[in-house]
Amino acid sequence: MVDMRKTFTSGLALLLTALLLAGCGPSRETATVATVTETAPSTEAEAPEPEPVTVVPTGFDTVTAQRFDRGKMWTFENAPIDYFEEEYGFRPDETWFRKARLGALRIPGCSASFVSPHGLVMTNHHCGRESVSQVSQESEALLDNGFYAKSLEDERKVPDFYVEQLVEIEDVTEKVNRRLQADNDTRGRNRERQIQQMQAEMTQEAKRRNEDLSVEIVALYSGARYSAYTYERFDDVRLVMAPELSLGFFGGAPDNFTYPRYTLDVTFFRAYNDDGEPMTPKQHFSWDEDGSAAGDPVFVVGNPGSTSRLSTVSQLKFTRDHSLPGQLDVLVTRAKILEPYIEDHPEKAEEYGLRNTFFSIDNSVKNYRGQLRGLRDPYLIARRAKAEKALQDSIMSVDSLRSRYGNVLEEIEQLQRSKRVAAEKNNAFAAFSATSIGSRVLTRAVYGYFYDTLKRRGAAPDRLEDIREDAMNIKDWPAEVEAPFIAARLREIRSAFGPNDPTVRKIMSNRTPEQIADSLVQTSALMDSSKYAQMLDKSFLSSDDPAVELIDAIAPLFFTTNQQMSDFSATEETLNGRLARARFAVVGTEIPPDATFTLRLADGRIAGYEYNGTRAGAFTNYYGLYDHYYSYGNRNWTLPKRWVDRPDDLDLETPLNLVSTNDITGGNSGSPLLNKDLEVVGLVFDSNIEALPNEFLYTTAKARAVSVDARGIVEALRDIYGADRIVTELLEGRLADSDAQAAR
Repeated sequence: MVDMRKTFTSGLALLLTALLLAGCGPSRETATVATVTETAPSTEAEAPEPEPVTVVPTGFDTVTAQRFDRGKMWTFENAPIDYFEEEYGFRPDETWFRKARLGALRIPGCSASFVSPHGLVMTNHHCGRESVSQVSQESEALLDNGFYAKSLEDERKVPDFYVEQLVEIEDVTEKVNRRLQADNDTRGRNRERQIQQMQAEMTQEAKRRNEDLSVEIVALYSGARYSAYTYERFDDVRLVMAPELSLGFFGGAPDNFTYPRYTLDVTFFRAYNDDGEPMTPKQHFSWDEDGSAAGDPVFVVGNPGSTSRLSTVSQLKFTRDHSLPGQLDVLVTRAKILEPYIEDHPEKAEEYGLRNTFFSIDNSVKNYRGQLRGLRDPYLIARRAKAEKALQDSIMSVDSLRSRYGNVLEEIEQLQRSKRVAAEKNNAFAAFSATSIGSRVLTRAVYGYFYDTLKRRGAAPDRLEDIREDAMNIKDWPAEVEAPFIAARLREIRSAFGPNDPTVRKIMSNRTPEQIADSLVQTSALMDSSKYAQMLDKSFLSSDDPAVELIDAIAPLFFTTNQQMSDFSATEETLNGRLARARFAVVGTEIPPDATFTLRLADGRIAGYEYNGTRAGAFTNYYGLYDHYYSYGNRNWTLPKRWVDRPDDLDLETPLNLVSTNDITGGNSGSPLLNKDLEVVGLVFDSNIEALPNEFLYTTAKARAVSVDARGIVEALRDIYGADRIVTELLEGRLADSDAQAAR
């Protein structure tokens, strides 16, 4: 479960921020949105008496909100110790929480953990796919064939990869608020700028102690609270072991987000110190050889990407009716382009890394469809509406809260109505500047346009360098993929703005999207990264490349549309902050904040569930894996030869996958599943389809986190891969340079 939502905003955010700070862009006459500013409580005028705005859907009057509707993604600074004692009969102390925090890790897009005193790192296979491809040498095809370093010397360093450990947490709420009040401007963009500056100052101070430290200031509860997280980064990370893709992704797309599962979704890395030796982490998680049983309490320590459980009902309806459908359309269209190309050109697809791109897109499509089904369920909306009405009633019952926040839910609802007007045009540019799934030519062109514009306006060199670095990270693609990607984007723009829009007419110029795309692919220098670099170094906008004329027409349209949505977002952020402060005044830390891709602790139990008229047991085993192989026998359930010719020692009764009620989402992939003693009993890699609506409302009737069982991992390492040195390290904590040394 890799969180792909940042794909739709990350590149765009950088470009828009750069342009806004430089004061450039088209006229804002068509993009004006009222700015909402909350003044200090002492000067805030009393609001008129509001009317309740939250309405429970007809026929669901008896639905009630539940204690954990907002989930169990607890922050370490506000862990519910009393609840743990009540529910599980143990009261974790400071030592327990310190070990849980320091044993856990964050890697790009996923979670991980230290599982030995010698820097051995465990995460998912799907989190390590790109790394496996990166270290694969010519003719090796390690993604398909798997990799095992038989000695320390054979472990392969992964370029541009790192692990981060959360070493300090500080509540900086008061510091942030004082800074914002001193500036007398709490609007969204200025707030973000001030926090970024404060973060940079804290990082500079931390680096005086240790060059590998950095600070991230995180807004919790939509800014009702702020925490400063200090991370130590280790960037000498080497691949130790990865199974074949057919095991790491056994069942393929059909089995994704389902259960029962039979997947060995695990990869091991090792972090090294500055002397080139395996590092000794401050804490690590030991292995539980006996594993877990149904009903056992278990804990997930990881970095969930984002959730929407504190969103209002009107915001959820906007997501249901506009945001998710628009993002799904973009992803489905791109998946349909990539899949046949990968099937017809497997070697080229591997060369360009297209399989990993497709896996991420396909995963997101299934995820978003599940979320959309949840939002279209009136029961979910009714349950959220009941909680929202209870919050509104609490606000209205206290004079000070009513005067400051009584109208905020109504204002948020009004804003959603305003956003709907621009939603379709905004969706036409979904992921437009994303460096991972966007058209190579169009994405490079938009970066070139903004880079040159900022350069001409005298932007700071470091800001220009950031944009150039992102632009140069855009990898080349084959023409057979690039042309339909360009055509798809042009069709989306034409559909959203209409064929008679002046800009659309200028872009099309009596040509079809396909004709424009084919011409660009054949003639534009932006198809080649080295030629593109030369254009950036000279003057992109002065070039006669055909992509320049196209982007010169599209970019103002793109900027105006997204500036309008950016203004909406700034207003919404302020309103969300006001609502968050009201909610915090009512319930405090009784509920966890929405996920922020920072470290959280989620409790639960090992448990099966009822489905399709039968019952899914808490565990699956290797018998099930072979049953699927022999029953289906196609590409999604294939096994490598060493698995087909399995050794007699492989115990087919060994648990392979398991399910639990832990609260997870995208970003939790690679999180360790731990028992009360903080020993590894599993490795989180997915959720079932029933858990996808948990993005908005946490439930446990059928929603489950899916993990690889720790016993299944060891069984495969020992009996299939002969990875004795890794097994010894996991079970005994002893570092062996080779399998022979491990056997001594």
